[in-house]
Amino acid sequence: MSLEDNVATYRRWFDEGCSQGNVDLADALYSPDYVTHAVRPGLPPTLEGLKIFIRALREGLPDLSCPVEDVIAEADRVAGRFSIRGTHRGTLLGVPATGNPVDTSVMVIARFDDAGKWVEDWVCWDQVGMFQQIGVIPAPAAA
Repeated sequence: MSLEDNVATYRRWFDEGCSQGNVDLADALYSPDYVTHAVRPGLPPTLEGLKIFIRALREGLPDLSCPVEDVIAEADRVAGRFSIRGTHRGTLLGVPATGNPVDTSVMVIARFDDAGKWVEDWVCWDQVGMFQQIGVIPAPAAA
């Protein structure tokens, strides 16, 4: 597959899979051998773990949107920056609803195989900022 195809798959996942809640789209876009290097505690680092995590995220943020803001692709990798945005209206990663808005940054580097399937990724996201926004962690005091 081409770089353009891999970028289209990357964008499609965050648009349709995350933002629109079509979590089962992962079965078409990801390799059955998919592994993540950013697993949440208690979840397997597999395709099933990814789907469980996205469903849990959408439970806590039912109006979830994940707009992709930047994408860079080279060889078999696609790296991107996007946001997790929504309103905390359900249980989010064990935290009961607060009604607070969430807008946090995420970066994902994905590796694709020759067939254009997403096979591996590395994720970095501002979990502390998200938990500050929903009131679980106090925001730092102003200087």
